[in-house]
Amino acid sequence: MDPSGIGNDCKNEFCIDNLIAARKSLKLSLEKSKTLGLALEKAGPRLEEINQRLPSLEAAVRPIRADKDALVAVGGHINRAVGPAAAVLKVFDAVHGLEKSLLSDPRNDLPGYLSVLKRLEEALKFLGDNCGLAIQWLEDIIEYLEDNRVADGRYLLNMKTSLKGLRELQNDGERVHLDGGLLDAALDKLENEFRRLLMEHSVPLPMSSPPLGEQACIAPSPLPVTVIQKLQAILGRLIANNRLEKCIAIYVEVRSSNVRASLKALDLDYLEISVSEFNDMQSIEGYIGQWGKHLEFAVKHLFEAEFKLCNDVFERIGLDVWMGCFAKIAAQAGILAFLQFGKTITESKKEPIKLLKLLDIFASLNKLRLDFNRLFGGAACIEIQNLTRDLIKRVIDGAAEIFWEIFVQVELQRQSPPPQDGSIPKLVSSITDYCNKLLGDDYRPILTQVLVIHQSWKHKKFQEMILVNEVSKIIKAVDLNLDTWMKAYSDTTLSCLIAMNCHWHLYKDLKGTKVGELMGDSWLKEHEQYKEYYSAVFFRESWAKLPVHLSREGLIMFSGGRASARDLVKKRLKTFNEAFDEMYRKQSGWVIPERDLREKTCQLIVQTVLPVYRSYMQTYGPLVEQDASSSKYAKYTVQGLEQMLLSLFLPRRERYGSFKGRPTGSKIDNGVDLRRTASAVA
Repeated sequence: MDPSGIGNDCKNEFCIDNLIAARKSLKLSLEKSKTLGLALEKAGPRLEEINQRLPSLEAAVRPIRADKDALVAVGGHINRAVGPAAAVLKVFDAVHGLEKSLLSDPRNDLPGYLSVLKRLEEALKFLGDNCGLAIQWLEDIIEYLEDNRVADGRYLLNMKTSLKGLRELQNDGERVHLDGGLLDAALDKLENEFRRLLMEHSVPLPMSSPPLGEQACIAPSPLPVTVIQKLQAILGRLIANNRLEKCIAIYVEVRSSNVRASLKALDLDYLEISVSEFNDMQSIEGYIGQWGKHLEFAVKHLFEAEFKLCNDVFERIGLDVWMGCFAKIAAQAGILAFLQFGKTITESKKEPIKLLKLLDIFASLNKLRLDFNRLFGGAACIEIQNLTRDLIKRVIDGAAEIFWEIFVQVELQRQSPPPQDGSIPKLVSSITDYCNKLLGDDYRPILTQVLVIHQSWKHKKFQEMILVNEVSKIIKAVDLNLDTWMKAYSDTTLSCLIAMNCHWHLYKDLKGTKVGELMGDSWLKEHEQYKEYYSAVFFRESWAKLPVHLSREGLIMFSGGRASARDLVKKRLKTFNEAFDEMYRKQSGWVIPERDLREKTCQLIVQTVLPVYRSYMQTYGPLVEQDASSSKYAKYTVQGLEQMLLSLFLPRRERYGSFKGRPTGSKIDNGVDLRRTASAVA
C-alpha cells in the first residue's frame, strides 16, 4: 500500500470529522440564538413596564433626594391645608343630608321646613366663607412642593388644574355650584306655599255684607292671624335670600285679583264707557249715581281692608314696602278705572244737567277725601294722587264754567221763537226747577264749596251772596224773555195764553220753594196778578165773543110768523157755529200744561158758552130740528159741546178724539127732549 495514499485517506477522515463537529457546533449555536431570541422577545414588555414605572419610582424616592429642611417643613404645610379642606367636605356632606327634607312639601310642617332651610343657609354661608380659604391653603402647599421639588411635576400639574377649576367656580358667585340648586328649589317651594296660603284664604267680599250704600263698619282684616304669621315667616326666609320683589309680585297678583272679583258683582262695565258712546248726560245719568256708591264701597270696604292687610303682612319690612304693595293692588284692582270714568264725564259736552252731575261727582270725592288722603297719600300712590287732583280740578272748573254761563244762555234763548202752541217754553220750566235744585239743601252747600275753591284758585275772595245773586239774576232774565216772547205772536189771544201759562207757572211752582223764598212774596204775587190779568184779556178777546151770536133779539116779539123766526134762528146758529169752529180749530192746538189752570180755564169757557147755548137750543131748537137740514144748524149737542170745550188745551199726549156731530134727525141730547119743551115762538 502506498504510504502516500494512506496519508491522504487519513487527512480526508480528519476533515470529515471536523465538518461534523463544525456542523454540530453551528447547530448548537443556532439553537442558543433561537433561545436567546425568544428570551429577548419576552424581556421586551417587561423592560417597557420597568421603563413606565421608573418615573413613579423616581418620584417615590425623590423626597429621599430632596433637601432635608424641605422634607421636614412639608408635613406642616400639608396639615394646614388638609384641615380646612376636610371641614368643607364635611359640610358638603351635611348639605346633601338636608336634600330630602327640603324637597318635601312645606305645608306639612312649615316651622320645621323653615328651620331646615335656615340650616342650609348657614351651611352655604360656611362654604362660601371657607371654600376660598381651603383652596388658598391647597394652592400654597402645591406652590411649596413645586418650589422645593418635593413632588412629581405631573402630579402637581393635575392638582393645579383641579384647584384652578375650583377657584373659577368660587369666583363665579353662583350659589348653585355649592348646593347643586337645592336652595333655589327650596325657595321656589316656599314661594308656592306663599301663593297657596294667599289664594286659599282670599275670598271675594260678598255684596250682601255689608249692603251697598249703607254706612257699615269697615271690613276686618280678610286673613286669619295664623295665616298672616305663616306669611311673615315665609317672607323672612325669602327676603333673606333676595326674593322680596317676587313675594310682592305674588301678593299683588292674588290680592288685586280678589278685589276685582269682589267688584265684578257690581257690574262695573259702565266704567269703560267713552265720550263717543253716549249722546247726552241723561243717557248716563243713572251711572253717575251708581259710580258714587260703588266708589264709596270700594274705598271703605275693599281698599281699606287691603290697606290694613298690607300693613299686617309687611309691617316688619318697612312703610315704603307695604305702601308700595298697596299702591300696586289699588291700581291693578280698579281705582284708576273709577277716576277715569269721572274724567270722561268732565270731557262730555256742556249742558245744564252736567253741572248737577259734576256736583254729584264732587260730593262723592269730597265725602271720601279723608279716606283718599289716608289710603293713597303715600309716595307710592303718586299716580292715583295725580289722577285724583286732575279729576277734582276738572270737576270744579267745569262746574264753575257752566254755572256762570247759565245767565248768558238764558239771554241767548230770548231770541228763540216761543212755542207755537202757547205752552210754557221748556227754558222756563227747566230753569226754575234747575235753580231750585241749585239752592236746595242737596246742592247749595256743594256748589258754594265749589265756587269758593274756584275763586281761591283765581285769588279772588268769595262773596257770601254771590250764589243767590246769580240765581236771582237768572230768574229775572227769564221774566225778560217772557216779555219778548209775548210780543213775538201776531195773535193777541195766543200772547195772552203764553203769559197765563208762564206767570201761573212762576207763581204756583215757585211758591214755597227756595227760588220763591229768594224772589220774595211780592214778586210771586205780581205773577199771580199778571196771570189773572192775561186770563181776563184772553176770555174777552176770544170765548166771551161767542154768546153774542146767540142773541134773542127780534125773536120774542117777532111777528113775522114761524118761518121768519126759523130763518133768523138758522142764521144766528150758523154764525155761532162758524165762529165756534174757527175758534176751536185755532185753539185746539194750543196747550195749557198746568192741570189746575187748564181745568179752571175750560170750566170758565164752559160757564161762558154752554148756559147760553143750552138755553138757546132749548128755546129755539124745535124751530130747526124738523128741518131737513137741521144738522147744518143744530150742529152740536150740549153734551158734545161741553166735552169739546173740556178737551181744550190738553198736552198732545193726553188728547183724544173730537165730539162733533150727531146723526141727522136725532134729538139734541142735552138730557131734555126738546120736542116736548114749550117753545117761546107763537
